[in-house]
Amino acid sequence: MTRKAVISVQDVTKDLKLGPHTIHVLRGVSFDVHEGEMVSIVGPSGSGKSTLLGIVGGLDTATSGKLIIDDVDVTRMSEGKLTEIRNSKIGFIFQFFNLIPTLTALENVALPIEFSRNRQFRPRKRAKELLELLGLGDRLGHLPTQLSGGQQQRVAIARALANNPAFLLADEPTGNLDSESSENVLRALQSIRRTANTTIVLVTHDAELADRGDRVLTLVDGEIVDEKINTVPAL
Repeated sequence: MTRKAVISVQDVTKDLKLGPHTIHVLRGVSFDVHEGEMVSIVGPSGSGKSTLLGIVGGLDTATSGKLIIDDVDVTRMSEGKLTEIRNSKIGFIFQFFNLIPTLTALENVALPIEFSRNRQFRPRKRAKELLELLGLGDRLGHLPTQLSGGQQQRVAIARALANNPAFLLADEPTGNLDSESSENVLRALQSIRRTANTTIVLVTHDAELADRGDRVLTLVDGEIVDEKINTVPAL
């Protein structure tokens, strides 16, 4: 049975003007991501990975090509409609956590639910459940400064999951973490994937992290030059 394509990137280009010059950041990138899949995007610095992730997440726009999310062409959507798509379908995880320092772990996770137009959950109840699922049930009242880097990233993962998105986009989610914290974050992502069938697309320089996914796409100079299917199941 063919799995549904949650994301379809079709011949996407991204050009930037620098004075009289044009920089071709992305050069006709195409790939699908299927429901429940974990896809890693790797490549050297400057290859266009973060730009590609930003386009997939509706934070940036392509110069040409199409982006289909859940069978809807969002390529030329208005910013208002794109915001609705981001809020309802996409969870973002960044390298630098981006937690609000004056809010507790529970409050950070509850915040996106409180601002959601189509609220599905009771904010504090949902936040508590997610933090407990990610092994932070004893850290609900802690501020970010009272948490380790790995714990802060798990709070950020919980926040990304707050409104039950169809998929997660992660940009270097373990980039600032030591090996033990990185492993904990990876296991948290895999746990969410198993329990909620959440689709994950992540950009990483970490070869071990990349190899835990179902597929690894290698981006070089704005083009996908290799696609590897991992035969060993992710932990």
